[in-house]
Amino acid sequence: LGPGSSGHFVKMVHNGIEYGIMQILAESFHLLKSGAGLDDDRIHQIFSDWNQGELQSYLIEITGRIFNRKDKKTGKPLIDIILDVAKQKGTGMWTSQSAMELEVPTPVIDSAVAMRNLSTYEQERDRASAVLDRKPVAFQSDTDAFVRQLEEAVLAAMIVAYSQGFALLRKASSKYSFDLDLSVVARVWKGGCIIRSALLEDIQNAFEKDPNLPNLLLDPGISKKVMESQEGLRVIVSEACLLGIPAPAFMATLGYLDGYRSAWLPANLIQAQRDYFGSHCYERIDSKGTYHTEWEDEAK
Repeated sequence: LGPGSSGHFVKMVHNGIEYGIMQILAESFHLLKSGAGLDDDRIHQIFSDWNQGELQSYLIEITGRIFNRKDKKTGKPLIDIILDVAKQKGTGMWTSQSAMELEVPTPVIDSAVAMRNLSTYEQERDRASAVLDRKPVAFQSDTDAFVRQLEEAVLAAMIVAYSQGFALLRKASSKYSFDLDLSVVARVWKGGCIIRSALLEDIQNAFEKDPNLPNLLLDPGISKKVMESQEGLRVIVSEACLLGIPAPAFMATLGYLDGYRSAWLPANLIQAQRDYFGSHCYERIDSKGTYHTEWEDEAK
């Protein structure tokens, strides 16, 4: 794929995207089971149906199969017997660390790492479930409509997870002189890996059309998919908030989308705050250079 350690870096980012997508699917499971109150057989069918469309992927496929497996010892659905503590080998964390070092925002991947960490605090979570109790909120949405909206949310979130991973590869390739061809990376991943999916065909095509594309969300075809699915994403994030179901990957997806498409962000206030307490200076919109204000003097 490139010189030096480029292959190892690409594999690391692959695993980071994998973390993100797995968290997205775990949150979908939580919303379907604890939110909509669906049983494992129905959830199995939903994931199987999703795998026949735009969401076709290895992870969607095996997730559907998981909900169909019974435990030989108890006869119960095996998923209901498995402890809710997710182990990890560190590749997701390394991806997040590398992204922060390179100043590339990867909040979907970051949230996935954080939730795996949080899952290991099972005793504290058990105590907190009583201390931080909340009156249950009934699920009032139409189930079929909810499932369709969730499908849209998963599509948007998966696209954003890929976008963040490829943006990290783009920055690393420039910083470390990897000279990566991102269309080739997409083709290799499409050929056989854990994150292989139908979306990688679109991703490969996007980078073949524009090898210098800075972010997949700027590709017309991919951005169209995201815009067509964003309303479902917004509904799902809202439902999760109302129901009290943690959905940090979906929330991170929406926050990233809204932030990335914002021509203006309130970072000017952060710059003013930094200059106020640390004399870090700021830039102006009407002239070049850096500036400092004696805030205490002018506040009097």
